Amino acid sequence: MTKSDLIQAISSRLAHLPARDVEIVINTMFESMTAALTAGDRIEIRGFGSFSVRHRRARMGRNPKTGDAIAVPPKRVPFFPVGHELRKRINEDFQPTKAAP
Repeated sequence: MTKSDLIQAISSRLAHLPARDVEIVINTMFESMTAALTAGDRIEIRGFGSFSVRHRRARMGRNPKTGDAIAVPPKRVPFFPVGHELRKRINEDFQPTKAAP
C-alpha cells in the first residue's frame, strides 16, 4: 500500500472528509513521526507496534563487485518491532505451505 492508497482508503471510509484534508492529516502525522524519531524519541502505537532509532557502529565492509574493504561510517537506522495484536491478526488466517522433502 502506498501513501496515496492509504489516503484513498481513508477518504472512501470517511466520505464527509475531502481527500485533500485526509492528505494533509496523513502528511502531518508522518512529519510528526519523522521529527520525533530524528529527535531520538520513541513512538508507540498500542496494538500496532513501536518505532525507535537504533545506532549502528562504524565497521569495515566489502565492495561486492571488487572485494575491496571500505569503511562504513556509524549511522542511525529506524527500527520497528510489531505489536502483539497486529502480529496475531496477520497470522490469524495464515496456512503455511508444506516444504518439499
